[in-house]
Amino acid sequence: MPAQQLELPWPTKAAAPPAVIRPARRVFVNRDLKLARCEWIGFDMDYTLAIYHQEAMDRLSIDATVKKLVQRGYPEWLLSLDYPLDFPIRGLLIDKSHGNVLKMNRFKLVRKGYHGLRELDRAELRALYYDRKIQHKTQRFHWIDTLYGLSEVCTYAAIVDAYSARKQRLSYDTLFADIRVCIDEAHRDGTVAHAVTNDLPRFITRDADLATSLHKLRSAGKKLFVLTNSRWAYTKTLLAYLLDGQLPDYPSFQHYFDALIVAAKKPAFFQEKNPLMEQGEHGSLRPAMPPLERGRVYEGGNLAELQAALGVPGQEVLYVGDHIYGDILRSKKDSTWRTAMIIQELEAEIGAHEGCRGELDAMLELYDRRDELEDALRHHQARTKELVKQHGPDAGGHAGQDLARLKRVIASVRRELRETESAAADLRRDVDVRFHRYWGPLLKEGGELSLFGAQVDEYACVYTSRVSNLLRYSPHQYFRSPHNRMHHEL
Repeated sequence: MPAQQLELPWPTKAAAPPAVIRPARRVFVNRDLKLARCEWIGFDMDYTLAIYHQEAMDRLSIDATVKKLVQRGYPEWLLSLDYPLDFPIRGLLIDKSHGNVLKMNRFKLVRKGYHGLRELDRAELRALYYDRKIQHKTQRFHWIDTLYGLSEVCTYAAIVDAYSARKQRLSYDTLFADIRVCIDEAHRDGTVAHAVTNDLPRFITRDADLATSLHKLRSAGKKLFVLTNSRWAYTKTLLAYLLDGQLPDYPSFQHYFDALIVAAKKPAFFQEKNPLMEQGEHGSLRPAMPPLERGRVYEGGNLAELQAALGVPGQEVLYVGDHIYGDILRSKKDSTWRTAMIIQELEAEIGAHEGCRGELDAMLELYDRRDELEDALRHHQARTKELVKQHGPDAGGHAGQDLARLKRVIASVRRELRETESAAADLRRDVDVRFHRYWGPLLKEGGELSLFGAQVDEYACVYTSRVSNLLRYSPHQYFRSPHNRMHHEL
């Protein structure tokens, strides 16, 4: 009699499938981060808690800037000029001496560039930038590492292009200085802030998951603070729009945060010793007395003073911001705070990557074939040298036949190598356009990290597209970085 098959002990209730987080909403890890060890989590406001509609903000900033340029004596035709909002990305370098906008790889080698809106060819780039490493933090260059700075690039490139088309002389350095003055003035005199606060839905994205994300962190025992360069009136308006009335247990945005520090003057906050002040009635200021209290508003301050007020080691503070220099790089260099970078463009970058995965795979196959051809070329060239050394360049007989055959093979390999490199270059250009029609991927340049991507890699412990992506993870999540293998280990 055949043995009876015993039933497997299946659970009475089907196990729930593991939660799958879409790539665009994931948190990506550069170095290990244990959220369980982070007692305090701080947030920048602009472009971090408050995500702006970039096109609307750029249009507002450009319009305000151009009007002020005309008031300073620039021609009125600037008012009717077309300013292509899709031209700039973060991580660009403005060469104020030549009127060029540049993109570099992680080794500070210029790989793409435009004079105004005209693309510079390889010969032009080589003549201007290939003889030495670019020092991007000098008087000649201006580094664009924030979304706030995109309007500067767009305005500058469009005006340089228009002057070039009209064959009119222009001081590129003076133009950029004037643009910077006008943009700062538009922010300082309230032109930009008033427009935003008077029409918040037009300029601010209200993330339905933001309040729940902050609540989840608080429910796990985390203490939250805001550290922003914006003034209190503007901060209060934006945070109220984003958070007030979203959850019944939080009557106002102030109930989410254990400390609010405004007008922080980052990156100076991390390096200088400006005193931390507490706001009193009618906007008066007095020296802050630790510990920090919920419901009160603080202004200015410095890293050491805030660190002491928080009462925990720097390794137990996670700071979340969007500015690679003011938020991430400086906090990483001048403190032991852990860092999370918000890269608003990441969702589009991931979408483009997924959309051209087939082309990327084909490009890798072409690179592998190129390596095989180069190995074959070296082998045949070495064999040719041996035969010439043994029999001379004019050898006859079998040796001469072998030399003739090797020369044909070498010519064939070289021809296929040129075709392979050309096909890979064409495919690379096609892929770049899928990301951005002017500059290609934000975080990459060619086969390397872009300079901006290298800074994200070096200074951000983790990065993601928006604060509410944390909702998809446990407040005690252990974010583990992937095993980092060197090339000889591959």
